Amino acid sequence: MSVTFADFGLSEKVLDVLAEQNIFIPTPIQERSFKPILSGRDVMGIAQTGTGKTLAYLLPSLKSWKYSKTGNPTILVLVPTRELVIQVSEVLLRLTKKLTARVIGVYGGKNINTQKLLFDNGCDILVGTPGRVMDLSIDHAINLKEVRKFIIDEFDEMLNLGFRYQLTNIIEMLGSKRQNILFSATVTEAVDEMLDEYFRNPVEISLVRSGTPIEKIRQWVYRVENFNTKINLLKFLLAQDKEFRKILIFCNDKKRADSLFTNVEKSFPGCFDVIHSNKSQNYRLHAMKTFESGELLGLITTDVMARGLDISGITHVINFEIPEVPEQYIHRIGRTGRAEKEGEAVSFMTRKEEMALLEIEIFMNKEIQEKRFPDGVKINLQKIASEKEEVKMKNPVNVKLSGGKGAFHEKKEKNKKINLRGSGKRTVSKKY
Repeated sequence: MSVTFADFGLSEKVLDVLAEQNIFIPTPIQERSFKPILSGRDVMGIAQTGTGKTLAYLLPSLKSWKYSKTGNPTILVLVPTRELVIQVSEVLLRLTKKLTARVIGVYGGKNINTQKLLFDNGCDILVGTPGRVMDLSIDHAINLKEVRKFIIDEFDEMLNLGFRYQLTNIIEMLGSKRQNILFSATVTEAVDEMLDEYFRNPVEISLVRSGTPIEKIRQWVYRVENFNTKINLLKFLLAQDKEFRKILIFCNDKKRADSLFTNVEKSFPGCFDVIHSNKSQNYRLHAMKTFESGELLGLITTDVMARGLDISGITHVINFEIPEVPEQYIHRIGRTGRAEKEGEAVSFMTRKEEMALLEIEIFMNKEIQEKRFPDGVKINLQKIASEKEEVKMKNPVNVKLSGGKGAFHEKKEKNKKINLRGSGKRTVSKKY
């Protein structure tokens, strides 16, 4: 007999909200996380992306939550991006709509003085990015001493984004009587170091080893000449394969994402949009909503969209460029194949990217199937700037100035003397 959320002893109000969303059966990570989190011990959860990590830490946290009489947050959730703040906050607002919990989400890029006003009526559960939470605490807009559950989602990505300083400062601002909870799809050496320093004998909940991709995601790779030929291949696949219904296309760089969008827009006008950190928050949110609703065929983006975001029905993830960090590949392809559905991940690889793909295969302990390059795709030999090799002169020649010795004259005899200062004569090694 299957375990249901009713077996977890959740309040009727929370169960009613779950039922309204047709959520009755917990995923494996949700089932295995519940008791350890309720026990009050520090927890480290490792689960593949798309397996329900958000509810895995929110539901048991809500079960033990109590209204804050002082108005200071008792649950703090840190996530790496603004989009994740919005997503987790929306999930919390739905779960607590029949409770008295005050949920606030904060992130950078918004006026901090406007965000300070959000706390005038108190806060029970705070969701935010590390930088903005630290700034609000320093400005005394919030007091973190009463936080009893400190939850870090996508910890490795926070460290990759350079948030270590903010994280350590926030930890120093917290009270000692707290539970630390960490959830991520991958665990790196940097994460292990932080765990050793700040977590107290955490319970490890690991369904699979770190870096294991979801089995239902089919993966393959095309060997491609260069960036411009990749554009031709992408257009060919989009025109030939009707299975590409809702796709995310990842580039490693904002400039190249914009360049790809400009090219694709010419062949598929109004079918795509582009999202990266240079786009305004309102622009990004609008693009995500139109993509979620099915108005767009796809989004072209950078790794800003690789983490945690739950957009339903993505059929394909295309790695237009191979990510330099193997963990990022796992997070990228995890945008498809979510909630037990099947998905497909396609990668375009040039000769320079072969080693990066090999590292990904070693990390996953899985070989990615290579597909034959389609005959109908035109090879464009023109290289973009980043693909052009730097030209180096093998034997540079010293140019002598005409009309006199100039700057290249022989040293005067008095300057040829060997310096004998010091304890002994200094000689120059033969290799110089």
